[in-house]
Amino acid sequence: MTIQFIDSNDSLKDLCEQLAGSTWLAVDTEFHREKTYYPQLCLIQIANDDVIACVDPLKINDLSPLLELFYRSDMTLVFHAARQDLELLFMLRDALPQQIFDTQLAATVLGYGDQIGYGNLVKQCLNVDLDKAHARTDWRQRPLSDDQIDYAADDVRYLRELYHQLKQKLIDTNRISWLKEDFSALSATATYQIDPDNSWLRIKGAGRLKSSQLAVLQQLGAWREERAVKQNLPRRWILKDDVMLDLARFAPSSLDAMKKIRGLESRDIDRHGQAVLKAIESGKALPQEQWPVMKRPEPLTNQQDALVDTLMGLLRKLCDEQTITPAAVATRKDIEALVRGHDSPIKQGWRYEIVGQNLQKFLDGELKLSASQQQLEIQ
Repeated sequence: MTIQFIDSNDSLKDLCEQLAGSTWLAVDTEFHREKTYYPQLCLIQIANDDVIACVDPLKINDLSPLLELFYRSDMTLVFHAARQDLELLFMLRDALPQQIFDTQLAATVLGYGDQIGYGNLVKQCLNVDLDKAHARTDWRQRPLSDDQIDYAADDVRYLRELYHQLKQKLIDTNRISWLKEDFSALSATATYQIDPDNSWLRIKGAGRLKSSQLAVLQQLGAWREERAVKQNLPRRWILKDDVMLDLARFAPSSLDAMKKIRGLESRDIDRHGQAVLKAIESGKALPQEQWPVMKRPEPLTNQQDALVDTLMGLLRKLCDEQTITPAAVATRKDIEALVRGHDSPIKQGWRYEIVGQNLQKFLDGELKLSASQQQLEIQ
């Protein structure tokens, strides 16, 4: 099948007319993000059963015909690991398509593995080895070679076949309804909205700080997020995480004191020093009742830990019987929450139906386990 390379407004309109009768489209994107806060969209790959196309957003100044197609109420967009692709669409339109099918999620509940990569899934389902020659391509560069375009097209050429195959397997196993909530969650706008006040939660190591220090880190995080957005730069280019932690920990009150922070360069102090001091003072001025709290659950008792181990074994048994990857159903933290009597994903939806209710029955003494030499037995 000939790959269409779309690099003008007129050719995009022609493509959209070809695709107008479709009720689903396989979609993938190529983007560049190493030097920016926002991903730079470099290529959009699209396919249905009859068409494969690569759309060049660097040459086209009006993507609205394509977006109108994507956001049509009766259109299902098919992705593999959809989050980053949907982030790009949200950036373009400040809204999300409502009909999503993610082959990575579908593969998870069909037993192909948790968070399986596209190439691995294509190999398992279609027995095709994908070319990896252009995996490190800088998709901003033009012109793209025929080999690069063909490589990019592979991301939707086989995605459409995966869609048909996995959807049918979900129907045959009565599992397609299991993914309704998961697919809907991908279309939740809150997932992709920027919230500077919560950006401190992304900083690794924040859990080691005291609450008063977290108040400072929260203000620093909000300032850095807003600066990164305004300048369209990666957060780490403003200030690195380890520097943010030390600023929150020691809360310097002057530019001279800031010079003692390890990893904080003189140029950073020159650029951001006054703004950082202002953020630190704002954090220190917060009343105690407004300090952010890092939730740290009490350690499990030895008996609770033993219960978690047992439930993890029961989880693996139940998932093995239904050829589902255990990690797709619950993590150890999910099981710990169940043992503590807290809310847990395993108490909701299809996860509760196929596994969670049995785990709860075991905790309630309504289900018993025994062991043979080879396996757990449910009584």
